Amino acid sequence: MRPRPPITGRGVFSGTGLIITGLAATLLALVFPIWSYADRSGTGADLLNEQTVSTPYGPLSALDRDFVTKVRLAGLWELPAGQQAQQKGTTQAVRTAGQHLVEGHTFLDARVRDVAGRLSLDLPNQPNDQQKQWLSTLATAQGTDYDRQFANILRLAHGRVFALVAQVRAGTRNSLVRALADDANATVLDHIKILEATGYVDFDALAGELAADSAPPLTHAPAPPGPTAEPGQVVPVTPAAPTP
Repeated sequence: MRPRPPITGRGVFSGTGLIITGLAATLLALVFPIWSYADRSGTGADLLNEQTVSTPYGPLSALDRDFVTKVRLAGLWELPAGQQAQQKGTTQAVRTAGQHLVEGHTFLDARVRDVAGRLSLDLPNQPNDQQKQWLSTLATAQGTDYDRQFANILRLAHGRVFALVAQVRAGTRNSLVRALADDANATVLDHIKILEATGYVDFDALAGELAADSAPPLTHAPAPPGPTAEPGQVVPVTPAAPTP
């Protein structure tokens, strides 16, 4: 048997060095994510503080302003959609749903205009492109197809805004926005229930649409405009006179 070569000091220190290096690398891997996260800018708290303005009714965040705008936008298209359903709906349930939309958004639009005026916020006077497309779809639909389109389009829209209402109500620090969220919550929930009562809501398709909406955005949207010295004139949303 050949004699085993002697263990030299160099070999011992080389093995120890590898172990120390491995432990150090592991420690850095554990520490780096914590350090890098703590050093990041643009976290939720940073965005909240950066995009929040002071008002006599409490801080007004970007989410608060977005909510006020969306309440106004909802009335701009859902009120005429409700009035249309009262005329084109083929069942009493659809016509009743249309009546609820008209009454609910007439009330809610008056509330949101009052809140926006007291907070010096500009409000839109026209629906957005998506809402105009929905109105166009409903305008061309007829018969039972209209009933189904009306129930599903409006139920999807209310489901989306319902989640926003809950988020704002839970976290807003502004008393006017909090009260508006209470009114919006009651109105939207009533509309959700009355739309479902038509019997036309496709809950499988609805769940798929809302699940697709739940993916987090890759970038933060810019804050909507804050209070202005002279907000533009806001035209009230009112039901049109019935056609003879």
